Amino acid sequence: MAIALTISQLYGQKVKPSESGYAPVNGIKVYYEVYGKGKPIVLLHGAFMTIDLNWGELIPELSKNRKVIALELQGHGHTPFSERKLSHATLASDVTKVMDYLKIDKADVAGYSFGGEVAYQLAIQSPERLNKLVIISSTYKTSGWLPEVNKAFEGMKPDLFTNSPLHTAYNAVAPDKTKWTKFLEQMMASARQPFDLGDGNISKIPVPVLIIAGDNDGLDKTELSKTYKLLGGDVFADMGPMPKSQLAVAPGQTHVSLMMQTTLILNYLNSFLK
Repeated sequence: MAIALTISQLYGQKVKPSESGYAPVNGIKVYYEVYGKGKPIVLLHGAFMTIDLNWGELIPELSKNRKVIALELQGHGHTPFSERKLSHATLASDVTKVMDYLKIDKADVAGYSFGGEVAYQLAIQSPERLNKLVIISSTYKTSGWLPEVNKAFEGMKPDLFTNSPLHTAYNAVAPDKTKWTKFLEQMMASARQPFDLGDGNISKIPVPVLIIAGDNDGLDKTELSKTYKLLGGDVFADMGPMPKSQLAVAPGQTHVSLMMQTTLILNYLNSFLK
């Protein structure tokens, strides 16, 4: 779950999508943007965010040699608010339906924070649609966050976000700005619900996974280590083969600051996805 109040909106070179619009999926319409050409990668943003706020610095670089498909999940950004119950399974299904709409059979998928939770679910329920998976500052279960993070979720109220960069970004593109508070309440109620996608399900993800985390980003690093083990990592690779999955812990980074390290994230992505 992203609590991003200070991410810079002073992006560098802007690029315009080659295609954008709405895909009708599972009773709602989901907004998407497409950039560049080449092997496809799907980007899933963090909670309360928009495509531009989360990925605005990375898209110009990624789209130089990739086809980038960025979505805005239910109620976020351009995608209208819906009373439809939020669930990881439904949101992951939305992603595959957008891929169907755009005639993309398989893609690499990268998700940040809340988008990473959805990406994990996508890899569990539709692994045949993924080539590789990138999880940035996220977990597949409530206990993957530090206790103080979960406590913050429990006490979160809409007033916290009034006139924040998140609010500004929402107002810039939302089809109905009056839904802001209802959208926040829906997301916050979802964040307070414990979830666990299952150790067994994570261990069965068949595609390579890159986990990127900040050393002080709110994730429980003991649980993160367990996650990497479930994915086949944390081995003595000098005496055997390297695992297909990778773990990168960036020093001196928080949940918010990590996504501002454009060069660092881009280098990790290019190295893993090549």
